[in-house]
Amino acid sequence: MKKLSVARLGRSVGLKGEMKLHELTDFPEQFKKGAVFHTDRGELTIQSYNPKRGTVKFEGIDSPEEAKRYTNAYLYSDEERTKRELQLGEGEYFWFDIIGSDIYEEGERLGKVRDIQRLPSCDYLDIATDETLIQEGLSKSFLLPFQDPFIKEVDTTDKRIEVQGAKDILEAS
Repeated sequence: MKKLSVARLGRSVGLKGEMKLHELTDFPEQFKKGAVFHTDRGELTIQSYNPKRGTVKFEGIDSPEEAKRYTNAYLYSDEERTKRELQLGEGEYFWFDIIGSDIYEEGERLGKVRDIQRLPSCDYLDIATDETLIQEGLSKSFLLPFQDPFIKEVDTTDKRIEVQGAKDILEAS
């Protein structure tokens, strides 16, 4: 099971064991009553979640002292659960489905997505350049906007993304 960080727990709030919840996901709807998350310190089940206040209360944690034991702990989900419980819209993808994908432009492999950078304007694919292109003197990595007109087709099954204009960006990097 590959762990996905979905939140980090912050300081204790109030007298009943509530904690600040710092979301690391685009899907806050997963923080619902009864949802179970893994931490490096054991499993936690959500008793209540207040998105307006950014706080969460877990079953069995009823005092500030108990809550403080989990300060800075990460809440984890996994890929299977995420795909099962969360619905994507047309043209939307989970980051874990994109990371590791090969980037192709007109049949030429340009590299592999190693990460995604979230910037205010859009998300950028952080691409490790194919070794043969590095040997030709091109940059070891480059960023490609994950938006039109650069992204032509995404195949999450084969982990392959067809792009256009990416080689120009690579050559200018």
